[in-house]
Amino acid sequence: MEEDRGLESRSVHHHGLKQIKVRREIDDESGEEDHQEPLSPMARMFHEPESDVYIIVNVGFRSLIDPDSFKANLSHTLLKHPRFSSVQVADEKNGGELKWVQKEVDIDKHVVVPRVDHQDTASSDKFVEDYVANITKTKISMSIPMWDCHILNLKTSDAESTLVIRAHHSLGDGTSLMSLFLSCSRKVSDPDALPSFPAATKKPRSSAGWFSRFMSVLLLIWNTLVDIWMCVATSYFLNDTQTPIKAPPTVAFTSRRIVRRTFSLGDIKLVKNATNTTVNDVVLAITQAGLSRYLNRKYCEINKRNEAEAAAATDIRENYLPNNILLRATLFINLRSSPGIYALAEMVKKNSKAEWGNKIGYVLFPLTIALNDNPLDYIRDVKAKMDRKKATLEAKFRLFMATIFSRFYRTKLASFPSTTIWFSNVAGPQQEISIFGNHVSYIAPSLYGQPVGLTIHVVSYGMKMNMILSVDESIIPDPYQLCDDFELSLNLIKNLVISEGLICN
Repeated sequence: MEEDRGLESRSVHHHGLKQIKVRREIDDESGEEDHQEPLSPMARMFHEPESDVYIIVNVGFRSLIDPDSFKANLSHTLLKHPRFSSVQVADEKNGGELKWVQKEVDIDKHVVVPRVDHQDTASSDKFVEDYVANITKTKISMSIPMWDCHILNLKTSDAESTLVIRAHHSLGDGTSLMSLFLSCSRKVSDPDALPSFPAATKKPRSSAGWFSRFMSVLLLIWNTLVDIWMCVATSYFLNDTQTPIKAPPTVAFTSRRIVRRTFSLGDIKLVKNATNTTVNDVVLAITQAGLSRYLNRKYCEINKRNEAEAAAATDIRENYLPNNILLRATLFINLRSSPGIYALAEMVKKNSKAEWGNKIGYVLFPLTIALNDNPLDYIRDVKAKMDRKKATLEAKFRLFMATIFSRFYRTKLASFPSTTIWFSNVAGPQQEISIFGNHVSYIAPSLYGQPVGLTIHVVSYGMKMNMILSVDESIIPDPYQLCDDFELSLNLIKNLVISEGLICN
């Protein structure tokens, strides 16, 4: 394997994590500084020590990847975007403020092709999972553009090869990177067409009278003031309950295990239509229900009651949950005025509608941890909370705080709140796609470097929905059990919807 890359990967046979070697090197790259632009406030937040966050995406393909062809295609697509051909340099004349400086890119420092042995399918799945876990132990040198790709030509249970894409979160948020990634793709059914996404739902024009509109404005102001107070309280003294999945502050510096579970998008839409909610509502309800089951099992083990049952069973009927658990998710919100994907030429234009960057805010979303007799109660609870969050400017206020406090006056208000979970839902393509001629079998984005022990990403692809978990194994040593709890929760909700005849024909 070549030795002149910014990140080197090496593997020998396949007896576990220790044999996968991933190390970081500091590489100097020369080039003329021809453009300087400061990082956005949200991008700077992703450089804080407690939130030095990387996006990592696994993409499965139905054929092997030709490394030379892949590099050539990257040079004509990804590298055309200035963020992927720029380094981040501290401006000493301006208090060390980071700025984008364009440089010449050596593609060989960004594409890693490790030697891998042919293995049986089960070992291959574990190899890829361990390889990604080892990547999460490393960072990319700021002396080169902060992204890389790893090509694993190894057959797994659901792909002939796997591409691992890593980019520092300061380059852009999930929507930006998904848009750029998919602007390089085409529909399998129409090789000349970009993939399509679900259309953004426009709010119907209100026909309410002036008094109702006035009351709505008052409610918006009141909810926003309450949420601002909760924001300040969380930053300084209001902490989540110390549950078995609440991580210590040092969790931002640990490696992550990234696993995923695939659901039928048809099942989720069936529940959505039957309950008059959204896909996001259903996924959050599944999250509430699954976490409740998982935590109940953990508290059963802690209480040392029915220990054999707790270790073996997936359905513990007795309630071991403490009362009044405060468990919140940092729920990320896309604040773009024009969602969707655009051609690469549009994305690199100045003042483009594509709005590249970290155009996100976030809200504190309280998850109800309880064992409900009626699984539909999880749906009703989430819908009520989401309706409340839609009547607030909390997400925009968070972005405003990042803009003001990270630039002029450093306080805790300029950092991410201390919650138990991060949660993000990114829309994927509605049709099967190919990238550089390779048919994609799945897309699985995630993160590492975040200050929580559990991060959940949800992304759709065709008629499938992937739920991807990024976990600290010292906090959640059994992530596949948590995936089982999410899957069981969806099945219980779906079966109840069918049995009660709530399906709309």
